[in-house]
Amino acid sequence: MLPPELPPLPALTRAEGELIDRYLDVADLLGRINPAHHGDTYRGLRAAQALVAKAIELRDALAMMHQRGETELHAPTLARALRVLDGERRTARVTLPAPSDS
Repeated sequence: MLPPELPPLPALTRAEGELIDRYLDVADLLGRINPAHHGDTYRGLRAAQALVAKAIELRDALAMMHQRGETELHAPTLARALRVLDGERRTARVTLPAPSDS
């Protein structure tokens, strides 16, 4: 049996697509650095080092949008794109986990 088909991505400009991709890259790295989750310091260090470059790419994606006259973020459309790309799971690692009962 095949897995359920994902909904299609909404229509995005190239710059919006780049913004979404770079945002998720940064979120993934922040999730690896999050001290509230189990992991080792070396993994967090490597993620922090990579974060610098990804943050620059995110800044550049936003700058490109602005330079092209895309001065507003269309939040509902971008949120749909994030959901299709598993953004809810990927950004959840950035937040604090629910408190344990211990």
